[in-house]
Amino acid sequence: MENVNKNSCSKTTVYVIAAIATFLLMAFLVNKMVKMTAPAPVGAERAAARAKDNAEIRGVGAEAAKSWGYVDQPRGIVRLPLEEAMKMTVQGYQKPDAFRTDLMARVEKANVPAPKPPEKKSEFE
Repeated sequence: MENVNKNSCSKTTVYVIAAIATFLLMAFLVNKMVKMTAPAPVGAERAAARAKDNAEIRGVGAEAAKSWGYVDQPRGIVRLPLEEAMKMTVQGYQKPDAFRTDLMARVEKANVPAPKPPEKKSEFE
């Protein structure tokens, strides 16, 4: 009788292990299928494009902050590196009245309004 109990106990153990393994395998496969068939988050492509554009703009801005260049060459408006601009500001504030007058003149020169477009002539002229 002991032999029969051992055989039935070992068969039961094998069936239980097989059932647990089957359920675990099924759970694993369902999890993989859900991950593979899930759509991309809404706006993921647009977010990636924005991140790329943002990095590009920041790179250009950082480079511009460290280099000389023309902003508007016909008007004579230049871009200074930040370090140089800070040095010039500190030097300018040695004489604040003259510096403010010079700065205001530069602002007015840089912000000259564009000329009005010519008026359309009347068809009766």
